[in-house]
Amino acid sequence: MLVRRSGALTAAVGAASLAALTCLAAPASALAGPAAQAGSALAPTAGADRQWSSFTVQRGGSVRVPVRAAAPGEALLDLTVAAPGTDWAVSGKESAVLSVYVDRRYETDVVVTGDAPVAQQVALGHLNRGPHLVELRFTGERSAPAAKRVDVSGFSLDVHGRSDTDYSALRFAPILHGRDLAAYGDANQNATTDTPLIAWHESSSAADPGHTRLTYSIIWSNEDGGTNTPALMARWGRTTDIEWIYAVELDENGERVPGSDTYQAPNHQTLHFQGTYEGDHPQLQTCTSNNNVCDEVDNPMRFFPSALQTRPAGKAREAVMDANPWTYLVMAKEMIREGKIEPPAPGTPSTPEVSDQRNYLYAVVKKSTEGPNSGSSWVGVALGVRLKSGDTVYLSHHEEPSWSLQRDDPAATTVELPAGTTQDDIAEITAHRVVVGTDSGATVHVTGIERGFLLGRDYLPQPSFVSWSGDVTLTAAQPSAVLWSR
Repeated sequence: MLVRRSGALTAAVGAASLAALTCLAAPASALAGPAAQAGSALAPTAGADRQWSSFTVQRGGSVRVPVRAAAPGEALLDLTVAAPGTDWAVSGKESAVLSVYVDRRYETDVVVTGDAPVAQQVALGHLNRGPHLVELRFTGERSAPAAKRVDVSGFSLDVHGRSDTDYSALRFAPILHGRDLAAYGDANQNATTDTPLIAWHESSSAADPGHTRLTYSIIWSNEDGGTNTPALMARWGRTTDIEWIYAVELDENGERVPGSDTYQAPNHQTLHFQGTYEGDHPQLQTCTSNNNVCDEVDNPMRFFPSALQTRPAGKAREAVMDANPWTYLVMAKEMIREGKIEPPAPGTPSTPEVSDQRNYLYAVVKKSTEGPNSGSSWVGVALGVRLKSGDTVYLSHHEEPSWSLQRDDPAATTVELPAGTTQDDIAEITAHRVVVGTDSGATVHVTGIERGFLLGRDYLPQPSFVSWSGDVTLTAAQPSAVLWSR
């Protein structure tokens, strides 16, 4: 682990962390790196009394940082980035792109979407013990014309060794290459649309005793194809896209079971992985407009987000967004730039089109359904919100039955409200049984609202003000009930 004391950076090695990677002084011969580009700079070395962790990467230039790994393992890079002059909401200003190299080896791109500092963590793959050189290059051909520099702070690296509990999750994490679909731009289109934001892993027991199944997921800023924007807000509570992309089984020794790895292919098929590996990392590529992946790669952009995070047990996938609130800001700005937000008007809450995403209650519902609930006919649930100022009930599904919540996992949804609504304006939240097709007679038990928040002026989630648990039964005879009220 990395331990900071009075501004200094020291390495602490213990049972939970085999190795730490710190910015240390080293002989120049041991730190030979890529040939300097125009504007390239070698970071001042940092000894025991100083961490050189803040610097600027200018357009057309790069910064090289010497580091040393105390022991071999999977390396992660933490950095906080901001690009003055960029704005993900404005065409021509979308982002600045940093490409990260280690010892001349290209590892990942970092898409910087604005001038507000954002903390990110990316993977660098396996590092051997000893000195290395990390280089951050400003990649002009992938950056917006308005992008002139990237300010970097909080630069620190950590190596996870074999004794770390999360070592296997990092060792087998996938590398995701960018999308290249002519309808959405050139080979660098993920620098302006549907950009991968964060990754995480989940671990579960496999069928064979002692075996483990690892599943990896990605959150993209949006999906240009697939589910339409209003349905995303109603059925999934967001306009980002969240997909699992890769899964693998490990034996009792933590090794990949040959032939066990699969990926989510076009049309949401689960196929066996037959592509190439970089070390133990499978290489995949986003290859559809709704962010399914292929196991053949040829795109020049490359994303290696850290998969260290995991989803809390029993929580909706959107909990990972909640833990990374800046993802809501990027989500909202992409909707603005791509013209997917309807113009402000008094009647917008009654239309299905998506309005300013600060107009919504973001909630997670827990429910269970008794009886068959699949096929062309099923029973879902919509949330309703009534304000103190009137009797209108604003519904999450905008009275489109197929936009109600069918799944019984904790499910995120949104309810569109009049512009300017605050949490103090909300009088009650209700649940409504919704029939799709022919009524099967299924009974729905609503047992919780796990969180409910609005976005602030900065498009970041405000603190949740809704938490409810109980057991409300919805039937054909009693299809609605109050869940929460002031």
